[in-house]
Amino acid sequence: MKSTGTIFMQDFKSPAELITDEEMNALMTAIRNRYGLDFTNYEKTSLKRGVTRLMMKHNMESSLDLWSRVLKDYDFFMSSIDDLLVNLTELFRNPDVWIKLRDEILDQFKGQSLNIWHAGCSTGEEVYTMSIVLDEKNLLSRARLDASDLSSKALAKAKSGQYSLDIIKQYLNPFLKFFPNKQIEDYFMFTEKYAEIKPRYKQSINFSRHNLVHDSVSGKYDIVFCRNVMIYFDDQLKLKVLNLLHQCLKPNGYLIIGYYDIMPDSGKSLFKVDDIKTRIYRKKELETK
Repeated sequence: MKSTGTIFMQDFKSPAELITDEEMNALMTAIRNRYGLDFTNYEKTSLKRGVTRLMMKHNMESSLDLWSRVLKDYDFFMSSIDDLLVNLTELFRNPDVWIKLRDEILDQFKGQSLNIWHAGCSTGEEVYTMSIVLDEKNLLSRARLDASDLSSKALAKAKSGQYSLDIIKQYLNPFLKFFPNKQIEDYFMFTEKYAEIKPRYKQSINFSRHNLVHDSVSGKYDIVFCRNVMIYFDDQLKLKVLNLLHQCLKPNGYLIIGYYDIMPDSGKSLFKVDDIKTRIYRKKELETK
């Protein structure tokens, strides 16, 4: 028979009961004031799941426990961002996207330099996929890939390029859909515990910490990936981010969003559909009055 206390509470309290909407809104306001990171316009249901996940992970019985820990311990808060925002990424995720890039889009850039930004790169699988695809098209040497994320922990893993063998095994299916006649060993160095992307596919990548909601962007890009990031935003915040992405894209540049992302109606004045199946859009030029 289980004893009462934290374990009992976690087994019988629903996620909605661990923190109320009012408590969550107050906590997000306090985080914004304390650290300058604004989650107040993030999609409420997803954010609440993240807060609940964080509380249960650390056996917290009430929002007061979380409040005290988050606001007093900077390192704890920074390490908690991964729990607040689940990272959705994998090697060759949604192979149709990469096939479309390889067979149609990248041919436009032969003989040219190519600037690509992966906004919200998480643990790096997506940007390494892009590096591999560029190498297949003989474009890697002329490409610059910027990859950014809010989470320092995710960025550290991305920079290492190291993934557990169990994770790599999960990536085999999408990899083989793109490369039916190749082996993943062609691109990774394997040890007994992990696989590491080969140095060739790291050399053109610049990783940096970036807050999509608050930070500006100085570069101009041919292609921007922002996949499965906007699912956390309400429509107001989506439009703010879409304006930023529009500004940093070159004329007719490509925006690639995630299969779970929904382009809001307000974003349709900024981007036109290139291929709805793969969620690929092109930049629209705004009419000057």
